[in-house]
Amino acid sequence: MKYLFAAALVAVTFAGIGSASAAGGCGPGWHRGPYGGCRVNRGPVVVVPGAPVVVDRPVVVVPGRRCPIGFAWRYGRCRPI
Repeated sequence: MKYLFAAALVAVTFAGIGSASAAGGCGPGWHRGPYGGCRVNRGPVVVVPGAPVVVDRPVVVVPGRRCPIGFAWRYGRCRPI
């Protein structure tokens, strides 16, 4: 009985594996957007070996930032306490 169950499990596993669709059902040249809609691909990605890496400057928070009385600096701006 356990061999029959194992064989059935393997058969169902392989039957459930289909061709992977990277387009998410939208078709070639399209992909799914963040809300599930189909969007067109922007084009091929080209990676050049030895290309310089551009790093943005770090954000520096001024330690002396002051907010009016009754407010505190939270999430990038003065907010009420």
